[in-house]
Amino acid sequence: VKGLAHITGGGLLENIPRILPGGCSVEIDTGSWRVPALFDLLQERGGVERAEMFRVFNMGVGMIFIIPEGEAPRLEACDLRWKPFRIGAVVEGGKEVVLK
Repeated sequence: VKGLAHITGGGLLENIPRILPGGCSVEIDTGSWRVPALFDLLQERGGVERAEMFRVFNMGVGMIFIIPEGEAPRLEACDLRWKPFRIGAVVEGGKEVVLK
């Protein structure tokens, strides 16, 4: 494991950069998991912009593991309470999270 972040206050946009080394950013595929309907309701009824939702809430992602790409099968084979899934990749950059 290269990095681990519990996604709490600050959502994905503020928690992930804390565990990135210099020269790295993360690209997140926001369509790679099902966002719980509660967040859609909050966004719609509150008139909250998409980026703000990802800055404030975890959007259904409670924990981020950053692992070498080839190690994914080992993590998936672990007896975890929740099934892990890939939501993005580490790329070159300035410690930011890019939502795609």
